[in-house]
Amino acid sequence: MSGSRGVSYAPRMSYDPDAGIAHLRTADPVMARIIEAVGPFAMREDGSDPFRALARAIIFQQLSGKAAGTIYSRFLAQFPELKAGGDPVARRSSPQFDPAREPFPLPQAVLELDDSAFRAAGMSRQKTAALRDLALHFAEERISTGLLHAWDDEAVIEHLTQVRGVGRWTAEMFLIFHLRRPDVLPVNDIGINRAIMRRYGLPAMPLPAQVREIGAPWRPWASVACWYLWRSEDTTLPI
Repeated sequence: MSGSRGVSYAPRMSYDPDAGIAHLRTADPVMARIIEAVGPFAMREDGSDPFRALARAIIFQQLSGKAAGTIYSRFLAQFPELKAGGDPVARRSSPQFDPAREPFPLPQAVLELDDSAFRAAGMSRQKTAALRDLALHFAEERISTGLLHAWDDEAVIEHLTQVRGVGRWTAEMFLIFHLRRPDVLPVNDIGINRAIMRRYGLPAMPLPAQVREIGAPWRPWASVACWYLWRSEDTTLPI
């Protein structure tokens, strides 16, 4: 049993990025320069499938985008009946990311996958166990998907981190890309921290307290700032 759920991938922007950009330009001159160099806000929708969103985040966590994308593509290849037409290597912050062209197996199909298939995809034992536990939570309807949109950020994080392998970072990615929450600041995200170090002239990667301090002026639009920081890694900014 596998295949897409026939869910709708219609855009469902939950906040106005133009308001966020206007705030960021005024509140932080460094961020204003980043916005000018990167260009229009173009974060793609993450689709309507929470299982896929969380599974993708588990696979991508603690890996570079290219390495994680390769593993993710190999994982999807274990389900040959899925006809993926998108670019599974594309990061969710990329304008090329297109979840509507990236079908994903059902939880039960993931549960039925044997260990050798996970190994063939390049999955570690820890991520294999995490994906299976996530699939079990969805198969048994232990994830309250119908309520997540109504809960505040911390309540969503607390609920999702009951799943093995879903830590705060994974839940924060779900908040930003799937639930479209406007004010999430993942203080332990390597890409964000590296961009802050480079763009704000720090001698080393910032600690969480430094990220919070630098990011304080971004509130209540930290998610928009994070997207621009991620994209700045692929943009040449003027000195």
